[in-house]
Amino acid sequence: MLTGGPYQSSGLQRTLHQLHIGCSCAQSYPLILPAWRPARRTLSGAARSISACQAAGVAEAEKVEESEVFRTNDGVIEPVDDDEAEVDFLGESTTGNLRFVQRVKSEGIVNVLGLQQLDDIITIPYRELKASQQALMKGLKVSPQYPKGRANRAIFCSRTLNLRSIQAIGYDMDYTLVHYDVDAWEGKAFKYMLQNLQSMGCPIEGLHFDPTLVTRGLIVDQERGNLVKADRFGHVKRSMHGTHMMSTGEIREAYGRELVNLRNETRWTFLNTLFSVSEAVMYMQMVDRLDQGALPRQDFSNSYTSLYKLVQKALFRTHVEGQLKGDIIQDPASYVELDPDMAKTLMDQRQAGKVLMLITNSDYHYTNKMMSFAYNRFMPPGSTWRDLFDMVIVQARKPEFFNSKMSLYEVVTEDGLMRPAMDARKDGSLYCGGGAAMVERALGLNGDEILYVGDHIYTDAALAKLNFRWRTCLIVRELEEEVDALVAGQLHRNKLKELMNKKDLVGDLFNQLRVRRQRSTVRQPNHSTKEDAELEDTLGQMLMVLDQLDGLIGPMLEQDGQTFNKYWGYLSRAGLNDKSQFTRQIEKYADIYTSRVANFLRYTPYMYFRSPSQSLAHDRHFYGLEENKNGSTDADGID
Repeated sequence: MLTGGPYQSSGLQRTLHQLHIGCSCAQSYPLILPAWRPARRTLSGAARSISACQAAGVAEAEKVEESEVFRTNDGVIEPVDDDEAEVDFLGESTTGNLRFVQRVKSEGIVNVLGLQQLDDIITIPYRELKASQQALMKGLKVSPQYPKGRANRAIFCSRTLNLRSIQAIGYDMDYTLVHYDVDAWEGKAFKYMLQNLQSMGCPIEGLHFDPTLVTRGLIVDQERGNLVKADRFGHVKRSMHGTHMMSTGEIREAYGRELVNLRNETRWTFLNTLFSVSEAVMYMQMVDRLDQGALPRQDFSNSYTSLYKLVQKALFRTHVEGQLKGDIIQDPASYVELDPDMAKTLMDQRQAGKVLMLITNSDYHYTNKMMSFAYNRFMPPGSTWRDLFDMVIVQARKPEFFNSKMSLYEVVTEDGLMRPAMDARKDGSLYCGGGAAMVERALGLNGDEILYVGDHIYTDAALAKLNFRWRTCLIVRELEEEVDALVAGQLHRNKLKELMNKKDLVGDLFNQLRVRRQRSTVRQPNHSTKEDAELEDTLGQMLMVLDQLDGLIGPMLEQDGQTFNKYWGYLSRAGLNDKSQFTRQIEKYADIYTSRVANFLRYTPYMYFRSPSQSLAHDRHFYGLEENKNGSTDADGID
């Protein structure tokens, strides 16, 4: 249990003194970390008017802001508020940044991170600066660079995001704030789907849950009964018909140059979330049954599309009738993965002045059970998960939540009794329904002042960004396994790239010799010289070399990514060098993405996420160019 808040100040002070980083200010002005301050809430909210709640919210925000005003030997520092915020050189708001408001004139002398003069930051080698920074991080007991020191726990940035300027953070619950054991959850869902299909008259003998058949980010082709993996342009790279992996030739015959069009929802279904796993596993096995004539044709019209709708209906009944969630409520320990850092992360964000919201499609009874199980044990004494949030919205009915305004109800009793509400308040109250526009009105915020975090590309990320311009974070739990698999497969990929580069070299020369022979034949169509015969022999030998390379490259391409999934390869890639359609969707709709919410703990609520330089096709031809003595250049090996 946490006592007195998430942190103690004495250890931090000791680190500052021990590392001699110029904190004479810390001696004159002791570092005091505020105690844990829960969200104020009442069950009904009837005790305060809306205007009073708004006034209290403003007062709390001012209190947090005042706690960050402090005096140093170099001047007074305070955070930048909304009214004075500007746009920095990367286009981000400076709201929440710290700044000097009373700067003491000095000669630029500092004593921090091994620097003696301010100008030293320009000349100090990066490695030396990093060594000083890492020493301080070690003293603070903060893992270097990544959460838990693991690269697979990093937060990855697609679009630059200044977390300091984010004033409110909304969270989804399932597979976001509460993570489930996928095999346990989806395995149980599969079991109930079997029962539902059997009640519809379907033979179910031999059907079994095999989660390796499916990964998130694949696309169901309802018209052909296929599961496909597409690249960022929509070209099908791998495909499975039923449970049979299709060959390159079969894919070519089926799709040619046809592109996957996700806007055609009557044919293509994108597997957005881990909740799609059991549905897709069932469908692919049922396709086999349909092809084998094991299903009554009069019930399915021999149609892969009608078969998919039947599987969807079976899964829908599982959720609507509450079969699955009832089991989980009775035994959450068998399904929910606990993480003590989740509560710490949210408490850090509240302490930094962020307004926190929970916006979930789950009902209140289920939400309360899951959140209580996953969070209450890690909260300070006397606090519960409800104290983490300024606003809780259940049965939000996403995606409609981001598309239209629905009726809003306030939950006023612990057993879920509701009453109509005109508008929401950010006092920790609990609501049902409503919409994103209502949230913006209640908070007095809009657009890129709000960050929404969820696991569903469409209902959590895409609509929040497209319709309201909220900043977005996508939770992709598989990233941890993906990054580990990429590391484990690096030697394989390096060898594969080396063979591809060798083929490019040999192929380039082969093409030059081929065109040389072509020109010779055109000049002297009926005349062959000794030189021509030697040229043709050389072409023949080089062709054997190219065939040898092809014989090695083909199987290696099929094996690439098997450390992640033996059928589909890596989650983020399609082919050797291209991005998958799933990665393209992440880049398009998620500003940042990571494997779990707890990863924010390492980065703090003040992190400035900067997107990396994007590699372009022509970059490989000029990065690392070296001019030789003859004035020529060599770009070999750049890939």
